[in-house]
Amino acid sequence: MADSLGQKWKNREFNLSSVSNLSSDASSASPGIARFTSDGLQIQSESQQIPLNFDLQTAQIFKLGSVQSVCIMEGSDVSKTASYSTGVTIQFKNEEECEAFHSAVQQWIKEVNVQGNLPNGTLATSKSKFDEKIEPSSAKMYFHYYGQLLHQQNMLQDYVRTGTYYAAVMENRADFTGRVVVDVGAGSGILSLFAAQAGAKHVYAVEASEMAEYARKLIAGNPKLAQRITVIKGRVEDVELPEKADILISEPMGTLLVNERMLESYVIARDRFLTPTGKMFPGVGRIHMAPFTDEYLFIEIANKALFWQQQNYYGVDLTPLHGTAFQGYFSQPVVDAFDPRLLIAPPMFHVLDFTKMKEEELYEIDIPLRFIASVGTRVHGLACWFDVLFNGSTVQRWLTTAPGSPTTHWYQLRCVLSQPIYVMAGQEITGRLHLIAHNAQSYTIYLTLSAKMWGPGAEQGGILQTSSCKLDLKEPYYRMSQPQAYPLAQDQQPQPLVQTQDIHIQNQELEEPEILQQPSPNSCAQIDSLIQNI
Repeated sequence: MADSLGQKWKNREFNLSSVSNLSSDASSASPGIARFTSDGLQIQSESQQIPLNFDLQTAQIFKLGSVQSVCIMEGSDVSKTASYSTGVTIQFKNEEECEAFHSAVQQWIKEVNVQGNLPNGTLATSKSKFDEKIEPSSAKMYFHYYGQLLHQQNMLQDYVRTGTYYAAVMENRADFTGRVVVDVGAGSGILSLFAAQAGAKHVYAVEASEMAEYARKLIAGNPKLAQRITVIKGRVEDVELPEKADILISEPMGTLLVNERMLESYVIARDRFLTPTGKMFPGVGRIHMAPFTDEYLFIEIANKALFWQQQNYYGVDLTPLHGTAFQGYFSQPVVDAFDPRLLIAPPMFHVLDFTKMKEEELYEIDIPLRFIASVGTRVHGLACWFDVLFNGSTVQRWLTTAPGSPTTHWYQLRCVLSQPIYVMAGQEITGRLHLIAHNAQSYTIYLTLSAKMWGPGAEQGGILQTSSCKLDLKEPYYRMSQPQAYPLAQDQQPQPLVQTQDIHIQNQELEEPEILQQPSPNSCAQIDSLIQNI
């Protein structure tokens, strides 16, 4: 690529009326030349023997006027931690020359991005799609977090997670034996090692964080498998591989399935690396939802804001901020494990097919909600969990985070309404769960639940009550308690597990949790009084 670019651009030169260093005064300016090379832009003035070389992928070039521009490049002092900038002001003979120069800059960058075929396992230097949609500070924290062994250990010790992946791979050896596998976001490299155990011909473990170095060390410590595994440090959006993959394996799931936005990278890896007949482990994900009642949780969240009801806090009245604090606590999704009997209606689910969906479909997820209440009670919000399917040729296996199932490090998630709604048994609950991705690698959640008119004449009736909330999936309340033992009322009998509607996936072996069949014995009067005082 460098040779072809060099041939094309070697004669692109612009005569400059003046070149002056930003750190010098205008009297030091002298005529010069701006010359394009295969490596970028070279600017040399008559007063300097050594030209300045600018990497056009990272340099910043601005127009100061119709014939004047400034070129700035970032550098680093090897003896200090501080960064510094080097720059020059350049002046052209006329406006046409200035316009032609800036057009050439843009064309050079565009052609490098298009023609940039890189050696296998190396990174592109141009700004990738990941950089365009993710805030740099968020990406830095994200890769720092997953670059630490203690967090990898936390995931490895989730035996439901790790054991299900191991079973899904080993039970489907026929899919892996003699095949090329790409491990997307390999982390410690554990899934790559599983794939090699299952007989993979070669595994490419792609990991962007510093964990790639630990993965190399771990894999090297298993020499019988290491010869068939290559660790590549980089993002799947940027790296190049020497061959297509027959299998993609990854653990891209976050809280509520979509948090951290790694599913987008998983889909991008599919489009870049997977053969048309290849398989994805996992291949399908489902977000499950059901309304719930939980007076204990509601009181707990509401009581957090009581601090701001103090009228004499060291002589300061805090009450002006109470309402804002109250809403702030309810803007946090709750991550914990809860008793499935708190669900007050059969759950529904939304399917994400990783093998077919477009990356852009993950930017905004809109789910209409409809439930039939099984009991008369107060609805405090929407409970959510997810599962994923490993659709192997031999065995289909699900990994579930459902309430009542063995707890995983994902737990479950609940969106709590600051204003609960009342429902009767048999009453229809409608609403909307709307997820909008943001550049901090997460989603803003908009939830609305409404209770429709119930009883005679309901067909002609409308909405009786509506409650809405806005939550940030990036900032949850990690409650993470184990589910409480809610005693059954004397007249409450255990009910059979509720089954959700079927989807076109064979051998579905998931059971949905029990739902609450009788009202909670907790009194609602205390909560009503609290809401009225807000």
